[in-house]
Amino acid sequence: MTTNAGQFQLTEEQLAIQEMAQRFTADNITPFAGEWDEKSHFPIDVIKQSAELGFGAIYVSEEAGGIGLGRLEAALIMEAMAYGCPATSSFISIHNMAAWMIDRFASDEIKAKYLPDLVTMEKVASYALTEPGSGSDAAGLKTRVRLDGDHYVLNGTKQFISGSGFNDVYVTMVRTGDHKTKGITCLVIDKDTPGLSFGKPEKKLGWNASPTAQLIFEDARVPVANRVGPEGDGFRYAMMGLDGGRLNIGACSLGGAQRCLDEAVSYTKERQQFGQPIADFQNTQFMLADMATELEAARALLYLAAAKVTDNAPDKSRFSAMAKRLATDSGSNVVNNALQLFGGYGYLKEYPIERFWRDLRVHSILEGTNQVMRMIVGRDMLRQ
Repeated sequence: MTTNAGQFQLTEEQLAIQEMAQRFTADNITPFAGEWDEKSHFPIDVIKQSAELGFGAIYVSEEAGGIGLGRLEAALIMEAMAYGCPATSSFISIHNMAAWMIDRFASDEIKAKYLPDLVTMEKVASYALTEPGSGSDAAGLKTRVRLDGDHYVLNGTKQFISGSGFNDVYVTMVRTGDHKTKGITCLVIDKDTPGLSFGKPEKKLGWNASPTAQLIFEDARVPVANRVGPEGDGFRYAMMGLDGGRLNIGACSLGGAQRCLDEAVSYTKERQQFGQPIADFQNTQFMLADMATELEAARALLYLAAAKVTDNAPDKSRFSAMAKRLATDSGSNVVNNALQLFGGYGYLKEYPIERFWRDLRVHSILEGTNQVMRMIVGRDMLRQ
């Protein structure tokens, strides 16, 4: 009897990409991630080093100098790197989302100006959509611009911007019109733009290896030539970018959860209670089995959603929302159960579990909260 298992397996090329990312992570991220978290150290040198493997431009086209991979390959890379540090992997995802938006939608002049340095990570990019008063309601942003000759003059604040104050380039959504969605425009903004300043670094529960701060515009002058696409198309670009971003953040949850599951398996084999390893107890085995099953189910959905986004399938946004919701919720659940299996030791910073517990918690909030993911899926179903 023959099977069609092959269609559900990674190709040789995808396995090679995954192995390359795993090797980079094992050598350059995993041994140091705990110290980065403890000292709130931003490992920009390691992040830039990943560009030597093409990870600064994973789905930027080959014509623009990227490696032109699909969203499944990108997810494999993010998952592998999050095994060492979800904050570092997520940061690289954000840079890739910004670089992709420039490659996909910007003029040849903007591409020529920015992409060579972004591909090599000589310069690093942020994605700026969220504001103090517009989180889940992304189209409610209020950062306004007025036209002054060949410049836009910006006033407003962006909130929770990864890399704010450190990164060189900010792909930013601003309001150029009154229509809620069609009044939003995308601009590429340089760090040294007059009138641009940065808030103090936020003190966070997790993601301590990745800086987060406000982006503040006070009569900031940005050339009209730095506009990505026509006025009013920014919200559409932002939502298309989020389809991929949601896959990546889900993949980061899978990678972090897999690390904690592996740590839990090893720990329960060694930890003795009542005269035997706790791995011998049926309760432990049931917990590990459920953790593994939950993780594999989320992984299967995420890989399917990634294939749909690559293929531009009509239901790609629904599947990316479903996959993000399941992967981030499942990831946090697996890590929480791993901490329980470690007992009191799981609560100590000597072990990596509590760091992953903190780092993965934000994944169900960013790139659209998991409540918003449910709204996207439900509304799409009811439109059928």
